[in-house]
Amino acid sequence: MIRLNLTKNFKKNLPNFDLLFQSWYITKRYFVVFFSIIVLFFVSCSPKGSKVITDIHSEKDSVCDNTFADTLPVVSEPEIIVPADKRIDVYLPLLRGKNIALVANQTSIIDTVHLLDFLLSEGINTVKIFALEHGFRGDADRGVYFNSSIDEKTGIPIIAAYGKNRKPDASYFEDVDIVVFDIQDVGARFFTYLSSMHLFMEACAENGKKMIILDRPNPLGFYVDGPVLQEEFKSFVGMHPVPVVHGLTAGELALMINGEGWLKNGIQCDLEVIKVAGYKHSDRWHLPVKPSPNLPDDKAVLFYPSLCFFEATDVSIGRGTLFPFQVIGYPDKRFGEFSFVPKDIPGMQMNPVHEGETCYGVDLRNSEEEKFTLKYLIDFYNKFTDKSKFITKKRWFNLLAGNSELYRQIISGMPEDEIRKSWQKDLEEYKKMRKKYLLYLDFE
Repeated sequence: MIRLNLTKNFKKNLPNFDLLFQSWYITKRYFVVFFSIIVLFFVSCSPKGSKVITDIHSEKDSVCDNTFADTLPVVSEPEIIVPADKRIDVYLPLLRGKNIALVANQTSIIDTVHLLDFLLSEGINTVKIFALEHGFRGDADRGVYFNSSIDEKTGIPIIAAYGKNRKPDASYFEDVDIVVFDIQDVGARFFTYLSSMHLFMEACAENGKKMIILDRPNPLGFYVDGPVLQEEFKSFVGMHPVPVVHGLTAGELALMINGEGWLKNGIQCDLEVIKVAGYKHSDRWHLPVKPSPNLPDDKAVLFYPSLCFFEATDVSIGRGTLFPFQVIGYPDKRFGEFSFVPKDIPGMQMNPVHEGETCYGVDLRNSEEEKFTLKYLIDFYNKFTDKSKFITKKRWFNLLAGNSELYRQIISGMPEDEIRKSWQKDLEEYKKMRKKYLLYLDFE
């Protein structure tokens, strides 16, 4: 009887589950409607002339400037999904029945298959390939010009879009409907792939062609640093007023180029960006394929922004070794205990600085540093007995720096913290502009 009474009392005190379920169901429906309204509002905002295919297969068409990533709800992803690799359901429908020109190189990989081979296997009519610096297969050295050719495997024409033909003329677009850009960038202003992207955007705009960017993560996308390029120092190693480490993916920079009116005469490219799924700017992205012959691994990419300035000096940064952009040396034992001898390496580096000479300096391969610094540049300058012989290509140094101030600051002996103060104002202004074009959750 006691057990029975307890049971009756227990049932009597139970909540009304029918009522609870109805309340939960109604609340859920209101939440879904509210969430949908919020998403639709933000989906309507992206740079003019541009479309963004998002993680949920929707489009953003807009005329308003807004920060996408910091305002949209964060959805956790199990992995970073590169569009060219595993988002084929998003971009293949855009290409079917069209004549496609592919801007690609050795980094344009779907798992272990090249994007070109994959598109052909899917029946996509790829009529030509545009090859940038380092060539279609990524085996051309820095600054080495190469001729147009035929891809041996597919028989498709490869057009050399480098040197005098950096921006192909109208004749190259007559049989093209869409240009697909799939190139892995490294996140430093002087890496020329994004300069080429700018010129292709301009050519597409001038010739009424659509451009689709299959976006990829930025291996240096977790910070922003360095002097912002000044207009008078614009060149192929720096076409945009952005810092040395710009913190943007190719797709984000393309949106910025359109949104800020940086194409010739402010024309707009008919642009569509296919987003990376699951990527955040705070992520560290391991490059599955080396982006150029002399950036063989992640460590080289991390040091590339800091060491590239040495290219305008009489100091070796390891070209002609198997570890370029990871060592620094000069033929003088006063510069350090570590030593290496640069030599010709076919397909990687010919006629390197101080070829055949023993260079002494520092080995950075085990360094934990990840971010841009001037300390190595300043240290090696200070060790030169005849300091007039340190920077051998002043104009080239200024183009890499994006200004003439850095040259004067280095030779005057200014410490790094003082040099950094000189570019902070421009850097903060850039950061504000950058926020408008982010497609991914930022690092700060």
